[in-house]
Amino acid sequence: MSVSEHSDIHPHLRINSYGWYLRNRFGCRVSKVNVDAGFTCPNRDGSKGTGGCIYCNNVSFSPRDTLADIPLEEQVRHGMAYHRGRLGSEKFIVYFQKYTNTYAAVEQLAALYRRALDLPDVLGISVGTRPDCLTDGALELLTEMARTRYVCLELGLQSADDAILERINRGHSLEDFLRAVQRAAGRGFDICAHLIHGFPDERAEEFVKGADLLASLDGITSVKLHQLHAVEGTELAAMYRRGEFTPLTLAQYVTTAADFLERLPARISVQRLYGSSPLEIRVAPQWGLKNNQLWYAVINEIKHRNSYQGRLAES
Repeated sequence: MSVSEHSDIHPHLRINSYGWYLRNRFGCRVSKVNVDAGFTCPNRDGSKGTGGCIYCNNVSFSPRDTLADIPLEEQVRHGMAYHRGRLGSEKFIVYFQKYTNTYAAVEQLAALYRRALDLPDVLGISVGTRPDCLTDGALELLTEMARTRYVCLELGLQSADDAILERINRGHSLEDFLRAVQRAAGRGFDICAHLIHGFPDERAEEFVKGADLLASLDGITSVKLHQLHAVEGTELAAMYRRGEFTPLTLAQYVTTAADFLERLPARISVQRLYGSSPLEIRVAPQWGLKNNQLWYAVINEIKHRNSYQGRLAES
């Protein structure tokens, strides 16, 4: 089968990009707008641990105008204006991003999610959370909302290796993730899995096997990938300075990300191919590329191979 025979795959990008998926589904340019709703995490507040994941400083991947003390509606309006001006976006998905966005009473969740859904030009919501923080009530709430609006549940796996999950102070296991996907599948909403490449002692071939794992699970509709990078205020930055963390080179990451995409079925859309952080807090790696250049570095590797997403998933 060739790339031209895959209706899911963007003919020029050679992957099933999430933007392509949303345009085909809704018939217009759709963008995600990040918000901070003031949540925390169970491995920060002491219920499972303290300190959070060794790489986590939410400032590193959150827009500056998404702060919990700014009203939700104002955060959304600012994000909409940015994406309208930059991309010409017409409709929006409100992304509850920072920390664990199902980690509260279901009544609080319902009120926050509905405030977002009530805003003009909002098609739906995307909710980022941990696989061990999905109560039955939260799942039922998302199921109810998905009957009339777009809903995406984003589950942070980060690594399919339990030893790595323990070393990074993640506080959950691979089994927790598998159980969460099983409970969430078939409820009428999308499910996105998050994975990070570059953890200490992680082999590239083991990371690539994560594509096979996602392919085997009913319900996974999209994926986010990014390179592990150290930012100020994290244990990972301290490890780097002690010589205990060696970041991937750009070539290593691009090669492995392309390998992953070749094994990822074309039905699974790709929401992200890189991680970014503000220069003022970025410690390592320093690749000297802008965000769109990182994206196209992976895309160009796929093109250089004359390949496409899912080519090896078919064999």
